[in-house]
Amino acid sequence: MIDQILSYNKTFVAQKGYEKYITDKFPDKKLAVLSCMDTRLTELLPAALGLKNGDAKIIKNAGGLVISAFDSAMRSLIVAIYELGVQEIMVVAHSHCGACHMNYDHFHHQMLARGVSDETLDTIRKCGIDLNSWLEGFKDTHTSVKKTVEIISTHPLVPKDVAVRGFIIDSETGELGEIS
Repeated sequence: MIDQILSYNKTFVAQKGYEKYITDKFPDKKLAVLSCMDTRLTELLPAALGLKNGDAKIIKNAGGLVISAFDSAMRSLIVAIYELGVQEIMVVAHSHCGACHMNYDHFHHQMLARGVSDETLDTIRKCGIDLNSWLEGFKDTHTSVKKTVEIISTHPLVPKDVAVRGFIIDSETGELGEIS
């Protein structure tokens, strides 16, 4: 598949397909969106929010979560605020998310089946990584969004004038519901 993508890319560049996407690094709407990496949202999310290329910084991960005050999602948001002028943040989870009810036991069995040894997993634990919490999902999407919004809005490096709001998007229709 990657070789097919590389072949397509050569044609895309040669035919100047990139020209309609040219913008700068600063989001026109001064907006950052933290959302899930779910494939159903690849085109649906920006379309449902009315965003075009260059409007917003879109940060994606499994579940659309900030799992700790200093994880990569939070780092990206801090950079977006201070380096790129972001003034508003939307946390957008979605219906029927695969991260809901995700847990380490599920991954553990899959890892063993794919050749990762328990010895390797024990070594990771000895380095201070709690795989149970690192690979834990969430039980309730509404609660998860509220928690992520709270982590961001109370973060000591997030200025009080940055608006942070949470939403759940229907992964079929794109309907957006705000979490208060």
